[in-house]
Amino acid sequence: MLRHTSSVGPVRFAFTDRFGGVSAPPYDQLNLGGHVGDDPAAVARNRALLAEAIGLAPSSVSYMNQVHGARVAVVDGPWSGAAPEVDALVTTVTDRALAVLVADCVPVLVADPEAGVVGVAHAGRAGLAAGVVPALVSAMRDLGARKLTAAIGPAVCGRCYEVSEAVRAEVAAVVPESWAVTRDETPALDIPAGVAAQLRTAAAAVVDVGTCTIEDGASYSYRRSGLTGRFAGVAWMSQV
Repeated sequence: MLRHTSSVGPVRFAFTDRFGGVSAPPYDQLNLGGHVGDDPAAVARNRALLAEAIGLAPSSVSYMNQVHGARVAVVDGPWSGAAPEVDALVTTVTDRALAVLVADCVPVLVADPEAGVVGVAHAGRAGLAAGVVPALVSAMRDLGARKLTAAIGPAVCGRCYEVSEAVRAEVAAVVPESWAVTRDETPALDIPAGVAAQLRTAAAAVVDVGTCTIEDGASYSYRRSGLTGRFAGVAWMSQV
């Protein structure tokens, strides 16, 4: 269930895999996405299992309605209604976990443990170019963050993410570090490299788990499987 876990002071980072849940194929097993056609009861149970695994109540984990943009929401507690249409979340609340759901896009976890600020972002091709990572960093700095630590979770790698020449040129014009070629020497994008570059520009210390979702059977991958589930990156400040 939990993999690639790490701690920085009171901050906890974790990425899930696809195992240990209750969803039936093709979502088997730990699908956390409620927008992919899975049984809602199974998704709710999987989210409860994740919350239990990190020692929190399900209501203490905040999800978002991701739309491939660059908007950021500040989280003070459970949503009063539907989750907002944003691609980044930030909080200063202890034991309030923030979750980002992916199946090839980059899950980005960022924190300043000393300032007590945690954030997450969903960075796909569109979000990278739109600036969701700089937007998250700016929102965190508005809340007092200064010394940032970041983790980049499993995502499609530049060797596997084939795109058209025009798409590569469009994104690389904004984030040059995303320019890549596949193993077959065709145009590609390296979204994790682009995210890492944006984080380092923001003076963040960055750890990339280096796992390609297409190559890794423990990860959900939309490009590999089509109809599939979503795994999560989760960040929170713990009182323990």
